[in-house]
Amino acid sequence: MPAPITVTQPAELLDLMFAEWADVKKKQVRVWLKNSAVAVNGKAVTQYNHPLKPGDVVEVRTDRNAAPQSVLQGARGGKITIRHEDDAILVIEKPSGLLSIANEEEREKTVYWLLNEYLREKAGRTARERERVWIVHRLDRETSGLMVFAKTEKAKRTLQDDWERVDKQYFAVVEAAPPPAPQPPAEDTGTFESYLDESNPYRVKTAKPSPRTRHALTHYKVLHRKGIRALLELTLRTGRRHQIRVHLSEAGWSILGDPKYGHAADKARRLALHSCTLRFRHPVTEERMEFSTPLPPELKGMLGGALPGEKAKPAAETDKTSQSKGQNTAVEVNAPSPASPPPERPPRKRVARGDETAQAKRRGKGKR
Repeated sequence: MPAPITVTQPAELLDLMFAEWADVKKKQVRVWLKNSAVAVNGKAVTQYNHPLKPGDVVEVRTDRNAAPQSVLQGARGGKITIRHEDDAILVIEKPSGLLSIANEEEREKTVYWLLNEYLREKAGRTARERERVWIVHRLDRETSGLMVFAKTEKAKRTLQDDWERVDKQYFAVVEAAPPPAPQPPAEDTGTFESYLDESNPYRVKTAKPSPRTRHALTHYKVLHRKGIRALLELTLRTGRRHQIRVHLSEAGWSILGDPKYGHAADKARRLALHSCTLRFRHPVTEERMEFSTPLPPELKGMLGGALPGEKAKPAAETDKTSQSKGQNTAVEVNAPSPASPPPERPPRKRVARGDETAQAKRRGKGKR
């Protein structure tokens, strides 16, 4: 690593690094800057024209891990936020619309690809082929929120072996909300338990226990109501594919923006499901790790905007460093208070049989 620079006169960051570290390739300097590996007075900086003043100290971070809240932007699209990195794991926040891993149609615009590119760029040419991430779990393309990846195969196995003891919580905005608790201030809580058949690659369903089904357990709590919509906090005790979506759909509380399981696409054009909390033991140190992230603005918009009881805080104030070593950064979630019961849902329009037949004829125009 190049020696730290003590600034002697005003300058811009990238120009100074090129001049002072002339023996380092410019591309490598840009990679350090892009991946939050450059620190000014101990704080990670990514802005190439960051203004420097006499006395500032510029250096390359020796731990080579991303600073919390570093954003990775892929050359072919996609953007993720790194919440924590150490030698064994990466915890990231995924936006809605980005695949976790590749499928037949998309090979590169994925979280997996972005993280591998990030690690290989950081490692340099000599170690490039050895650097990779290991998949521990997945989020659906339309789901946003927290994910953990392993940086070694051993860490992957340890996390997966312990996965059902990992605390996994989600926010979901649903329609046709569950009825309010009969005795306020009793909490609106409940549990879904079933066996899920995941044999169909496109759609999961509840079925009787058999060799082809797996047990699924989900706890829910109603955090807020707005008309016929509600914000739920869901805790997974198992980790089955589409588990939350199936359980809520079969209860009649479809997640907004989920046409596959019963709800037309919402104007926000995304699934109203967000992975908000992960709590697990570190696969190497066995420290208790905890990460949280607030409800995305577009999901708040589905509930009419600001939520009752929510504290307005600047983003910078919501970050909290955990008690452990490393770069674990937790973001406080201001859980909203339950609101008053919703009004009755208006009855659905029904089309008379004769009118229905006439409409079908007009649409089909004789086609079979």
